[in-house]
Amino acid sequence: MKTFYKLLGVSLVVATTNNFVWFALTFWIYLTTKSVISTSTLAGIWLVFMATSGIWFGSIVDHNRKKTAMLWSSFVTLALLITAWLIYYFTLGELFTFVGSPVLWVFALVLMIGVVTGSIYHISIPTLVAILVPDKMRSRANGMFGTAMGVSFAITSVASGLALFHLGISGVLVIAILSTIFAISFLSFVKVDEKQIASGASDLGSDIPPISAPQALQEGGQASKIDIKGTISVIKKVPGLFPLIFFTTFNNFLGGVFMALMDAYGLSLVSVQTWGIMWGFLSLGFIFGGLYISKYGLGKSPLKTLFTINIILWIDCIIFAIQPSIYLLAIGMLVWMIFVPFIEATEQTVFQKVVPQERLGRVFGFAHSVEQAASPITAFFIGPIAQIFFIPFMTTGAGVGLIGDWFGVGVGRGIALVFIFAGIIGLMVTLLARRSRAFLLLSQRYSRAK
Repeated sequence: MKTFYKLLGVSLVVATTNNFVWFALTFWIYLTTKSVISTSTLAGIWLVFMATSGIWFGSIVDHNRKKTAMLWSSFVTLALLITAWLIYYFTLGELFTFVGSPVLWVFALVLMIGVVTGSIYHISIPTLVAILVPDKMRSRANGMFGTAMGVSFAITSVASGLALFHLGISGVLVIAILSTIFAISFLSFVKVDEKQIASGASDLGSDIPPISAPQALQEGGQASKIDIKGTISVIKKVPGLFPLIFFTTFNNFLGGVFMALMDAYGLSLVSVQTWGIMWGFLSLGFIFGGLYISKYGLGKSPLKTLFTINIILWIDCIIFAIQPSIYLLAIGMLVWMIFVPFIEATEQTVFQKVVPQERLGRVFGFAHSVEQAASPITAFFIGPIAQIFFIPFMTTGAGVGLIGDWFGVGVGRGIALVFIFAGIIGLMVTLLARRSRAFLLLSQRYSRAK
């Protein structure tokens, strides 16, 4: 557990640095271009990178020592941060002010790749939990990891807005470069006692054969082998595991709406400094949620908890956008932050119990890629849809006369209408999925697994 705590500290530094850059880039590109199309495009490209990298990163984690994988990801991030700073330093400022600027998107792409590379930590740490942490403590360890991510979110949401206001994007990058160097140095001195490749009998029973030591060593020597077919085969042999992945995928499909439009909505209500500080306080909810899981776990039926939480979140999504109030938005986002850690911790805990260790990194990576693949579709299209249809509908269109007298009018109300539709759809899908046979079988399998 001491090793796990040290790795948790490193992951906190890395996540804080990456979130710091991502928040600042999103704020900066919107304030510079004054267009929600720029933020939705940025979110879409970022999510495409996240979706396409997961399977590859999972293979890297399974076929290499996890510490080595994390170290190299930080070195790549450092190189890209330095490259982005050089691009910004040697480019005229006015070239970043319009959406169609090639240099703007080259700069953004370099930074996004650097941030995405750090997501190897999000696959490595849950995989190491299965190796370093006893089964009865895993849900709590996942809660601690969620708490660390919440702390990161709280720090960066405040720091990004303030740093961007006082230091500009150049100062943000300098801070990120120094933080990444610190993370590399910290991790270099952490001793992780892990096998070259996980081996031994599977805990899934006779339907998933154990991997032999020679076979494990052979796999370990093939660092480039992604083996999607084998990973899919393992997932298919666990009833309900694919539906769990697809359920999360659909949630992320709707989540792309928030990724693309939330900052624009918040910034339509308050200044960038206030928005950043507000997110810092709201992120405490993420920490509270993670702390609760780390102390009490997820209960005997994590899947039941998953559906209950989803119902709460989608109802919350409908309510917080019903009026143009920063207070209503703040309360809604606080509820969202408190309960979101339960969703990720549930999936991690189920995977860690029903998937063989030698495949765990690839299953995490596969799920990560599939789940993240949905959000870019929404993020790419929802910005233009909001700009072309929903925003005009609530500013000069029919919506002003139909619901404007009680719902409000303006750009922010057009965005709010998108949030409400997403909440209604999410609630309906959750209620249907909760009654499905697939999740009943997965819950029974989780209960029987050792």
